[in-house]
Amino acid sequence: MPPAAELRGTVLPLPLLRVHEHDLAAVRRALESAVSGSSFFSHAPVVLDLSPLEEKVVPDFAALTALLRECRLIPVGVKEPPEAWREGILEAGLAIVEGGHEASPRTPSQTPPPAPSAPVPTPTLVVEQPVRSGQQIYARGGDLILLAAGNAGAEVIADGNIHVYAPLRGRALAGVQGNASARIFVQTLEAELVAVAGVFRVFDEPGSNPCAGRSACIALRGEQLVIDELGRD
Repeated sequence: MPPAAELRGTVLPLPLLRVHEHDLAAVRRALESAVSGSSFFSHAPVVLDLSPLEEKVVPDFAALTALLRECRLIPVGVKEPPEAWREGILEAGLAIVEGGHEASPRTPSQTPPPAPSAPVPTPTLVVEQPVRSGQQIYARGGDLILLAAGNAGAEVIADGNIHVYAPLRGRALAGVQGNASARIFVQTLEAELVAVAGVFRVFDEPGSNPCAGRSACIALRGEQLVIDELGRD
């Protein structure tokens, strides 16, 4: 029989919520306009990025956590916080999420690295059937090519780029492991949400989609998600 509980490592794409102000009233207004009105983020787990905040001012993590829950978000942890904040983060019931670290430099006495092997091709997932409402497709470690429609309520995710050669009516999230150079290419953009490297945009209001019904490329420029029409001079 399997044990009553067991821990297993996994990688799950989680939205990253970047907070730019200590003012919780301003944070609430931003969430109500950008997140709370979308059913996609209802009770979604999020990781907090508080790096834009001044380190000398310690956030009220208990109040911030309560605010996020009122906005129907579930805060999971804080990404790479300063050391002085960590006790308050843990007391608020949040995890400390560490990013990747560079390997320590080798000393001359250490064994030199082995000769590089032939590069392994990056896998590309090709989906030929429509993605139904409630269905999720994840291209782990590579690009995703969708040759049929992504219906409303469907979700397509990739660590690399996403290409949709059909109408996209659901959600598309590219570069979910932090690849800021990833892009989304869509033949007919009718999406409910698009995201690149955790920076998202919701199309839940009339006129909020600048390329509605047209071919588009979605990419990051700095920290701004930009949507450009394809084929336009």
